[in-house]
Amino acid sequence: MWHDQDNNYDNFVQFVKEQDPDICVWCEAESRYRSYTATKMAGCEEAYLPYNWDLLARRYGHNYMVLAGKRDTFPQVVTSKYPLKTVKRINGNGDDIIVVHGAGQVEVEIGDKTLNLVTLHTWPQKYAYLAEDQEASKAEQGGDVFRSVEMKYICEETILQDKDAAKNNWIMLGDFNAISSIDNFHYGIAEDDKQFLVHNYVRNNTPYIDVIEKFYPGDFQPSTQSGRRIDMVYMTEPLFKTVKAARIIRDGYAESHRDTTFRNFCHPSDHYPVVVDMEF
Repeated sequence: MWHDQDNNYDNFVQFVKEQDPDICVWCEAESRYRSYTATKMAGCEEAYLPYNWDLLARRYGHNYMVLAGKRDTFPQVVTSKYPLKTVKRINGNGDDIIVVHGAGQVEVEIGDKTLNLVTLHTWPQKYAYLAEDQEASKAEQGGDVFRSVEMKYICEETILQDKDAAKNNWIMLGDFNAISSIDNFHYGIAEDDKQFLVHNYVRNNTPYIDVIEKFYPGDFQPSTQSGRRIDMVYMTEPLFKTVKAARIIRDGYAESHRDTTFRNFCHPSDHYPVVVDMEF
């Protein structure tokens, strides 16, 4: 949320209003750096978000907000026109499993339907979290293995606890920081590459359906400026049957470009919004 913060997020709010979503999930939803600098803010006394997401969300018509997943300074926030309830925040088991950026399970009440919404943002690096030798860990694809452990744990803590999950309304979405083997017609790498571990686990062990894959078979849809598809929306069959359209917005306000001074920063983001339209 670095871009547009010095403008009171007016452009951001206008963009969201134009899309008119019923539910939003935002990753990295925290103020971290002062505008147009790489200087970190001095904690909650200086950072506007996530502490004021309720005020920001009301500006685009969402009266409900929860901090879904938070362990560090890269949380996920859900805002909605419908009532929200935080079921759990998923940070790890306190022993050998750490969900670095946290994940969350939120219930959304829409009429007589309950949507089980799982938010996540997995570990982004090529080396494993807390690896003593980062270069050696990179060579072993330690980051991919670590992400797969996060993914397995998140699923075990959410959808896999529901014995009737395939018949119920489950959504899992966010920044997976991992590519899918279903897109390997585009990437062209070895089928057993560890980069596929995260989504192979989801595909082989849960009833989730990759919405963008189903709507664009054989038509690669990048979700980041880097040209990868790592931001997914997964749904179980009952919800997928209600989907009328799905798209990744890469133009207008959402068009991504790097800051000319701070090359690690992008305007408005290095990721593109994924939008799914359902009709009950």
